[in-house]
Amino acid sequence: MSAERFPTETDDEREAALDAASRAVRLGRLVVLPTDTVYGVGADAFDPDAVARLLAAKGRGREMPPPVLVGTKGTLEALATRVPSYVAPLVERFWPGALTLVCHQQPSLQWDLGETRGTVAIRMPDHAVARELLDRTGPLAVSSANLSGSPAALDADAAIAMLGESVAVVVDAGASPGGVPSTIVDATGERPRLLRLGAIPVADLDAALADLGITVQVEPDPDQPDQPDQPDQPEGQEAAPTDA
Repeated sequence: MSAERFPTETDDEREAALDAASRAVRLGRLVVLPTDTVYGVGADAFDPDAVARLLAAKGRGREMPPPVLVGTKGTLEALATRVPSYVAPLVERFWPGALTLVCHQQPSLQWDLGETRGTVAIRMPDHAVARELLDRTGPLAVSSANLSGSPAALDADAAIAMLGESVAVVVDAGASPGGVPSTIVDATGERPRLLRLGAIPVADLDAALADLGITVQVEPDPDQPDQPDQPDQPEGQEAAPTDA
């Protein structure tokens, strides 16, 4: 069954799109949604079957767990534990925005995102439609809306071409305003560590941390090209999952 596509140009269209997408999420189905970086495919983060369908739709296994998008900064505390003090200035400066933080997850969370090794990758997108949807659904497991190995979808047409048979609803908000994947930082240690260079330069991260007298650890070379199918998730990440 093909996805149902909803435009968002008028207030009425936007309301209809958000209503359809939130209803689909509650039913355990997949939705395509716009973000400030690239289009994403999302599922209820607390529905293991829905998350498994998300990974299957992309052609990925449990070893590549999806990140979680949230609608408010405060949700970080509900999902993460043992959060280092340097996270606060990063969240204050870059959320909402293209920064994904990999943190220790709350052990009490009843979810299964895959082989996360006790971590969760969290981001608050700087996109009004995405945040309005998150306000209705709660945290969503979201990966880039593309098949593994293919370029990230920058508009609804590209997402439908790759995932149209796997998703129930496509929220169409036009072309992605950013088009560059988020920067991913490992926040599970005493010092923040760069996992993937994206839309936010390391110099900007360091500037936000200047008052604490620390900088982001960078290894290996952050200028190496991003993998085309990894706008949301870094591969080979030894400490945690990934981003959306």
